[in-house]
Amino acid sequence: MRLEVDRKMPDKLLQFLVNILEVENNEIYKIDGPLNLGDMMSLYKIDKRELKYEGFTPRISSYFRDQENFFKEISEQDVFLHHPFYSFSSVSEFIAQSAEDAKVYAIKLTLYRTSGDSPIIKSLIEAAENGKQVTAVVELKARFDEENNIIWARALENAGVHVVYGIAGLKTHCKIALVVRKEEKGMKRYIHLSTGNYNAVTSKLYTDFGLFTANQEFCKDASNLFNYLTGYSKHSSYKKLLVAPLNLRRKMLKMIDDEIKSQKENGNGYILFKVNSMVDEEVIMRLYQASKTGVKVDLITRGMCRLRPKVKGLSDYINVYSIVGRFLEHSRAYYFFNNGQPKLYLGSADVMQRNFDRRIEVLFPIDDKRIKDDITEILKLYLKDTAKTRVMMSDGTYIKKEELLKESSEPFESLNIQEYFVKKVIKKYEKELKQEMRKKITQNGTHKKSKV
Repeated sequence: MRLEVDRKMPDKLLQFLVNILEVENNEIYKIDGPLNLGDMMSLYKIDKRELKYEGFTPRISSYFRDQENFFKEISEQDVFLHHPFYSFSSVSEFIAQSAEDAKVYAIKLTLYRTSGDSPIIKSLIEAAENGKQVTAVVELKARFDEENNIIWARALENAGVHVVYGIAGLKTHCKIALVVRKEEKGMKRYIHLSTGNYNAVTSKLYTDFGLFTANQEFCKDASNLFNYLTGYSKHSSYKKLLVAPLNLRRKMLKMIDDEIKSQKENGNGYILFKVNSMVDEEVIMRLYQASKTGVKVDLITRGMCRLRPKVKGLSDYINVYSIVGRFLEHSRAYYFFNNGQPKLYLGSADVMQRNFDRRIEVLFPIDDKRIKDDITEILKLYLKDTAKTRVMMSDGTYIKKEELLKESSEPFESLNIQEYFVKKVIKKYEKELKQEMRKKITQNGTHKKSKV
């Protein structure tokens, strides 16, 4: 029970509510501000364009824009998508092509939250009707989506999909899709891994990272994970993936320890996390230990953060930033400098005990240097944001970054990182379209000359 009341509520009225609802004093929260902030969403219905952001339509990645066969593209190279700047429709199309492709033998996918009119659900049903082996691991305890998930689970079962409800006592929170396809050289696996849900609606509002790969080490781990989720094995050893509650905590702590060691030996320890929440006590204590040895730590933590930065003798080298803007910052990334051989992991887990110990979570490494460089640049650009960043002080309060910069009297350029990404993807998209148009014109001209 949690009773939220206005701080100025008269004691007599408050006592009346306490008696009626039978709440304890520690269950009462006096709020200095509006109650039930969800009601504010109705303000968006006001028809005043000047009060709203300029419309933005996510772009299709050039890797998939004119590609009728996603498998061919993914076979040639890993493909990284940064949502919502690049459209989630490519993920939906990947599942749709899998459902229609006669060579596809099986589709396996985890469903935590999905939209009401989900194209992915429809594709899974179509795949089952086309005689493919389809497995959906559905989490019925996804907060606020319980009813929705039960409805879709029944629809999937009725279509012949093998619906699994995960492992008892553990919430399935990882985001992963596996497709098995029969090709000339035998069966080949393709996977999609993500920091966000398979939800076409929230994908337009949340920032997330996604990766397509046909790397068979990744794919073998994915197969073992689905066997674990569906009860066909108790596999606990993974070559590439960090899987909670099996090995994620242990591997995370070891990578922090490696930075401590690197700092002592080389003086170059550096850690950068981008997460929603930072509350796990063991990881926080290890980060404090890292700071004490001189490791520089940057934490982009949108929501809850129990760690206190800039406490003398404890966290002098730790910075905590929160970015709240047009899109909900939802992507999770874990970067370790590793003495010049950086390690970078993306995934579904925040730094919370529930994520490390009570959920099925997956962090996946980025091995492709091209993609690793792209994501590292994205993370460093987040640190340069001034417009939407708030900096945590040592007492746990937050101050706008722009205010701190103005007080320092140092010159700076204002940067809204989300708007920067929007403008960047639009500019890149327009440039690619012009290049494609010139290429077609050149090809048509060459074709006409050859006829003459």
